[in-house]
This record gives sequence, C-alpha cells and structure tokens, in this order.
Amino acid sequence: MDLLTNTLHSLYGYITGEALWIWLGKTLLRIFVIIILAFIVRNIGYKVIDTIFRDKKALPIRLTTNRREQTLKNLSKNVLSYALVFIVIMMILDTFDVPIRTMLAGAGVAGLAVGFGAQSLVRDVIAGFFIIFEDQFSVGDYIETGKIEGDVEVIGLRTTKLRSFYGQTYVIPNGNIEVVTNYSASNGFSMVEINIPYESDIVKVEKMIDDILITLPGKYDFFIGTPEINGVQALELSNYVIRIRAETEPVMQWAGARAIRKEVKEHLFEKGIEIPSPRMVIYSNDQELEHERSN
Repeated sequence: MDLLTNTLHSLYGYITGEALWIWLGKTLLRIFVIIILAFIVRNIGYKVIDTIFRDKKALPIRLTTNRREQTLKNLSKNVLSYALVFIVIMMILDTFDVPIRTMLAGAGVAGLAVGFGAQSLVRDVIAGFFIIFEDQFSVGDYIETGKIEGDVEVIGLRTTKLRSFYGQTYVIPNGNIEVVTNYSASNGFSMVEINIPYESDIVKVEKMIDDILITLPGKYDFFIGTPEINGVQALELSNYVIRIRAETEPVMQWAGARAIRKEVKEHLFEKGIEIPSPRMVIYSNDQELEHERSN
C-alpha cells in the first residue's frame, strides 16, 4: 500500500511539475514549426513546379499534349508531398528522441523482407512510371483496358482512376494494365452501315447519300473532311448494305456515327426510300381459313 501511495505521489508530482510542461511546450512548439515549414516548402515547391512546366524548354522530356503536361505536373507535386510527409515524420520522431538511424537500418532489413511479399506493389509502381514517361495515356484521355473504358481522371504511381460513360469510377492497379486502347491519341473513324431495299437503284441511292454527306462538315465541326461511301458491303435477304466511313476528331467517332445515321435516314426518307426492317405478319384462325380459300 505504501508502495502504491508513493508511486501515485511521484506520478502526481511529475505531472504537476514544471519540467514536464516546459518540455511538452517546447516539443509541441517544435512540431508546430516543423509542420508550418513543411507547408511553406510545399507551397514554394508547387510554385516552382508550375514555373518549370510553364517554361517547357527547361524540361528534360518533351511534352506533346497539355494532358501529358498536367499528368506530369500532378505526379511531381505528389512526389514532393510524399517526400515532405516522410521528412516531417522523421523530424517529429527525432523530437521525441526516437533513434531514427536505428529505425532506418531496421526498416532497410524489414523492407527487403517485405519486398518479397509486396511484389505486386513494386510492379504497380514500376508500371506507373512507364505509363507516364512513355506517354501511353494521360489525364483526360478516353481509354479502354480489358473490359473497362472511360476517361482518365488520375494517374498515380500505383493506381489509375477511370470514370466511365455511366459515371462509375474504376481504380485499376497499374500492374494490371496490359493492353490499352487510347481513343484520344489520334483521330477516330465513324463506320456506319445503311440497309437499302433491293428495289432501289444502287447508283441513285449512292448519289443521294453523297449529296447529304457533303453537307455534314458544315453542320458538325468534329468531322475531318467529307465522309465517304465505301460501297456495298453485304447482300442480305431483303436488302443490300452500304457502308459509310468518316474521319473525326479524337473520341468523336461515336457522335459522328450518330450524326450520319440521323442525316442519311432523314434524307432518304424525304426521297421516298425507306430503310427496310424485319416484319412479322400474324393471322388469326378465321383469317387463315379465308386466306386459304381465296388461294
């Protein structure tokens, strides 16, 4: 009982003593200063990065698009932030007299052991570097990888975020990105097939379609040149198929296909040519008997 009482008295004296509160005040002040300096350094670093990217001639790599510039700029800022967080943590630990050198030495050995169990993480980081510096795709591009497609929102060292046409956000490890279709890297091509009934003359129909295709670049600014007719592509049971091909700006091939279908359909309808469609005729029992008698 006396031992417990003495211990409590000693603890109370330590807590209420000046030494503890002076040390605590100095430590908190030092931590506060470290954090403030880190924010100042980060803001200065961000401004330096923005200045460097404005003066593109000073960069060791060539920027081909604004999207690539934005991607590398965000990556540089992320690396700076991670480095500052690591330095701040080390300085705070040093404030509490934690043996940092011993920790780093132990972390090196532990990191070697963890590395064998974190091969996927290392693969993701390495793949992220190659994606960025080989300019496979950039922020803002519309890509397809595997069964996923969408706009690239973020390219990180470990993961890439895509936002699909329907609004879903996909987070994909960079190591899982193998084959990529980048729709934003070059112009697209709209491919449209129009069904024409056999009763219609091919030459006249192609002339009608040409008349409307010539007007499309003036109506829609995403067409590159005038759409062309590739000729008859197939002979079906009740119609033949004419294919139209048009070059568009990147990622606008789907909009171009919709525009061609709309304009061609309306123009052919005005000229008295209906696009054929499958039809089903249903007879009731009485109608069937009457039909057989008439035959």
